[in-house]
Amino acid sequence: MAGIKALIGLAFFGAIGMTFVVLACALPQFNLWWPFFVVMFYVLAPIPWCISRRYMEEMSDSASSACQELSIFLTTGIVVSAFGLPIVLARAGVIKAAACGLTVAGNAVVFITILAYFIVFTREDDFAFSGF
Repeated sequence: MAGIKALIGLAFFGAIGMTFVVLACALPQFNLWWPFFVVMFYVLAPIPWCISRRYMEEMSDSASSACQELSIFLTTGIVVSAFGLPIVLARAGVIKAAACGLTVAGNAVVFITILAYFIVFTREDDFAFSGF
């Protein structure tokens, strides 16, 4: 039952973050959809970590550390790019500062939600069969 509550909470916070991003695009005083490109970063952010976790299961421990470090580096680059895009757009005058603020707030909520998902649902099970 705790997994269901966590999933509902994560969905709620993910919806709040996406609401901030949509508001940054759709409110009449902004009316530009450039900030919505950060959604691409939401999709790309967990991919390096998921690939490295799959690769670490198949390889020895010596290769897993470098693979894990590379995936963390790539994920960090994606997250920083997601925060940087609306700031650059605001500095260039493409979007307004309030739209930038809403997009950055949405980024924070969505990326914390993604991090919470990986913390909650990738824990090692103490009762799992580990083989011989």
